[in-house]
Amino acid sequence: MILADRQDAGRRLARELRRFRDSDPVVLALPRGGVPVGFEIAQALGAPLDLVLVRKIGAPFQPELAVAAVVDGETPETVENEDVMAELSLTEDYVREEAARQLLEIERRRKLYLEGRQPVPVEGRTAIVVDDGIATGATMRAALRAVRRRKPARLVLAVPVAPPDTLEELRREVDEVVCLATPAFFGAIGAFYEDFRQLEDDEVRELLARAAPRAAAPPPPGPG
Repeated sequence: MILADRQDAGRRLARELRRFRDSDPVVLALPRGGVPVGFEIAQALGAPLDLVLVRKIGAPFQPELAVAAVVDGETPETVENEDVMAELSLTEDYVREEAARQLLEIERRRKLYLEGRQPVPVEGRTAIVVDDGIATGATMRAALRAVRRRKPARLVLAVPVAPPDTLEELRREVDEVVCLATPAFFGAIGAFYEDFRQLEDDEVRELLARAAPRAAAPPPPGPG
């Protein structure tokens, strides 16, 4: 399966998620790449779009290899990829130091993307957590656990593509998984997209602004 771009991925996922339209859904995207995917889903379901602010902790000299991930919240949570840590002989001190650095980046993104907006309420609703793909799963696992703490009635993971073994592990964290493709030979997420360019911060802000509910128009003035 080759996707044209993240918008194409979002539209295809939206077709699989239509059954949640009447279950009070909220779409929660991982920035940056998950936002255009989530935007298409939110538009199709008539749902609000919000963010899960989570950051990968990369290995030394291999920043794309996820050692752990940290997600923001009242109590920030770090989820470790224990196999990778053991293979690279990394310490808990390394993870703690990197988590502190990434929490600063999360705070920067919160101010930039959300501009003081309050989080969309999740409790008692169907929470659909979205990204543009999954590789090791550490980042997504942290995101799902943070959303679960917010007490949704149903937690759904929706992604275009993921390795089958990673997806199987993540099933334990959610009530349902919707994934378009689980290729046995995975490689990199970008290999499944014709256009996988990195999004800019301004593009994320624009999509969030477009997805924001519009204020109701004031009633017309009465006679006289």
